[in-house]
Amino acid sequence: MSKSTSNTEHNVIVAGTIIKGDITTDGDFRVDGTIEGTIASKGRIIVGATGSITGTINANNIDIMGKVEGKVIALDTLSLKSTAKVKGDIQTNILDIEQRAEFNGTCTMGKENEAAAAPNAKNQKK
Repeated sequence: MSKSTSNTEHNVIVAGTIIKGDITTDGDFRVDGTIEGTIASKGRIIVGATGSITGTINANNIDIMGKVEGKVIALDTLSLKSTAKVKGDIQTNILDIEQRAEFNGTCTMGKENEAAAAPNAKNQKK
């Protein structure tokens, strides 16, 4: 069996689903349910309007429409949509915040933090 590396594949956690633990994926990921833990992706993470994450999100691109409490690390772009409620620390290169989005915490921007923030980079030592 061969492993597909297509970026067109994505995972979905539907509303009403609760996951406690860490998730790592190479593909895109949409959360409409609840995650308590860390979610890391080399692609895009979308937190839908009914989605809720308590923990750390780490991906190349992140779109938030729901609720996030914890650390958000986007290597490229973080988009907070009008229904987003984020409480915690943000690290990103580009930040796009729509009117009426809520953000309470700190924000660090710029590419100089890229190596430290790389998805799946935690606990890697040379």
